[in-house]
Amino acid sequence: MTLDINAPSVEPEELIQVLLQSPPPAPRLSEVGVVAQVGDGIAIVSGLERALSDEVLEFESGVRGIVLDLEPDRLGVVLLGASERVAVGERVMRSHRVVSTQVGEALLGRVVDALGNPSDAKGQLKASALHAVEAEAPSILARRAISRPLATGIKAIDAAVPIGLGQRQLVIGDRQTGKTSICVDAILNQKSTEVICIYCAIGQRGDAVAKVIAAIREGGMMERTIVMAAGDEEAAGLAYVAPYAAMTMAENFAGQGRDVLVVLDDLTHHARSYRELSLLLRRPPGREAFPGDIFYIHARLLERAGQFTETAGGGSITALAIVETQAENLSAYIPTNLISITDGQVYLSPRLVRKNQFPAVDLGKSVSRVGGKAQSPAFRSVAGNLRVTLSQFEELEDFARFGTRLDDATRARLTRGAAVRGALRQAERDPMPTVEQLAVLTAANEGVFDGLNEADADAVISRLRNAARRDLADIADSIAKDGTLDDEARARMLALGQRARDADRSVDAPDA
Repeated sequence: MTLDINAPSVEPEELIQVLLQSPPPAPRLSEVGVVAQVGDGIAIVSGLERALSDEVLEFESGVRGIVLDLEPDRLGVVLLGASERVAVGERVMRSHRVVSTQVGEALLGRVVDALGNPSDAKGQLKASALHAVEAEAPSILARRAISRPLATGIKAIDAAVPIGLGQRQLVIGDRQTGKTSICVDAILNQKSTEVICIYCAIGQRGDAVAKVIAAIREGGMMERTIVMAAGDEEAAGLAYVAPYAAMTMAENFAGQGRDVLVVLDDLTHHARSYRELSLLLRRPPGREAFPGDIFYIHARLLERAGQFTETAGGGSITALAIVETQAENLSAYIPTNLISITDGQVYLSPRLVRKNQFPAVDLGKSVSRVGGKAQSPAFRSVAGNLRVTLSQFEELEDFARFGTRLDDATRARLTRGAAVRGALRQAERDPMPTVEQLAVLTAANEGVFDGLNEADADAVISRLRNAARRDLADIADSIAKDGTLDDEARARMLALGQRARDADRSVDAPDA
């Protein structure tokens, strides 16, 4: 029996008869749990026997959480919101889905949280899809050799510690040595490429993240960059999820055949957040109170980066993972774990910072295990002996401090080493194109900067860079095409450097 219940002539008795004759609705079964305990960033839930690992739970207060511990009579849940909003005894419902984040082109140019929700004032996102933040790393058959360089625009890195597209490189050093600055400059240097950048701030202060956003915006890279912020004022669960969510966003672009650069700033805070959550969940502590799976959480994260085959999308994910050391202790637990996972490290030394050498890249302790295969022959021909020159200079410099009388050859090597080290100085937010880097390094190796003080050397380098931009456009095109640098091009670079040095002398010469 059917009846239009909106008709004005329907009698209540007819309506009752229709309802009595209608089939009953299908029963819905739902599990309801109860909060048994609340801690700082975690909750213990009972009554949800069928919950799955990494499943999202929805609390009655509106807070969401992730199931991290599965035990017969309790669930250890990591909260993705303020724990003050969760009360003991409130109900908890299953969502039947794992934690996911938004992915797609709409995220470019935006500042988002660890779950892909907008944190800026630009309105809601129109993301293309939701993807799980946890994913299996691509197999060996889905990868291919790293063969293309990722230009950072930093002389010391591109020449001596090259990075390839698809590489996992560690940026390591003490506090205030310029780790974030190097990674931001690498992002800014992608302005002339098609590389998409993701900056993931884990446990950073809000003002520090704001400075990074301002630098990226001023450098003209915001439209091709996603900034993910999980600040120190937010729940520890968000800091734990953030790098996995950033890698999921990168995988979406890499699956379309695009190249992505992911900066994880920093994994020290990530490890500390995970340690905090694990200790609150009463997991057994291990070395330095970290849980036993601390190596695994970083390994499964960084293994998702790489250069992928055409059948796997053809794109690449390059990971720059930042880790902080204390008192130059490279053998600490988290740094050694990450050194063993990644393909090399850029070590920033506080001793070089005290010498006003920026960027403070210690070439003796920095290494790139795969990027050298992707480095262009032009860089190899110019900077092949750069590491040896600097290491010999530092040994002689330490020896000369004792006041020993030196012969002319030793003094000349000290002068040349000081000039080469000075040529590696570079200001923040000033990434250099390849042809300018090669011109400066060629001039330094040939002694153009020998005997100059810091101010004069900087002035000569500035003039040389301007001349290279003006006169070496054809060499820049040739390097971009085949990556080689012939003797004629090297001679032209040296001549430009000598003219820049001579211009400095003509300015300083007294009037006749």
